Amino acid sequence: MKVVLVDSGGANLGSVRYALERLGVAPVVSGDPAVITAADRVILPGVGAAAPGMARLRELDLVPTLRALDKPLLGICLGMQLLFEGSDEGEVDCLGLLPGRVRRMQPAAGLRVPHMGWNRLKPLGDSPLLEGIPDGAQVYFVHGYAAPVDANTVASSEHGAPFAAVVQRGKVAGAQFHPERSAAFGARLLANFIQRGL
Repeated sequence: MKVVLVDSGGANLGSVRYALERLGVAPVVSGDPAVITAADRVILPGVGAAAPGMARLRELDLVPTLRALDKPLLGICLGMQLLFEGSDEGEVDCLGLLPGRVRRMQPAAGLRVPHMGWNRLKPLGDSPLLEGIPDGAQVYFVHGYAAPVDANTVASSEHGAPFAAVVQRGKVAGAQFHPERSAAFGARLLANFIQRGL
């Protein structure tokens, strides 16, 4: 099983790698299109803003590689947001692997944006990623933008309004939360992705 972490420049790259190593997986960190294409599983991590994230992927010439990938792909945090058609954060076009647009979260009474901290998952659909993760499982979020809940949302969460927490469409999936910082349930999602695929 060859697992590749896309070298997207995100600050969570190291922590995702360590989370996988705790599961007995030795991922390859690479920005090489040939290495990514040859992988059995590909993970796109990311922290920060959409425009620099897409600029990094363009700089590495990875946009066509990721768009053409026929292996299971998991985006994490910003990596998940880059899977969509576009983001209001910098008015940027993204990878277009999932329909829809990522929008800024709206503050509400008693709720701050960015959304930071532990929050509950509400399963909405069937996905191998959610095997063994119960309704109400608490996971760790850090984000100010979010994707809408739609037909590809397999788990939602809520911060003022519902948003997509886990998405899947065919072999493309994403987690808005940080599985590498979400204790047992985050580790389970990563293990499900590695062991079961999509």
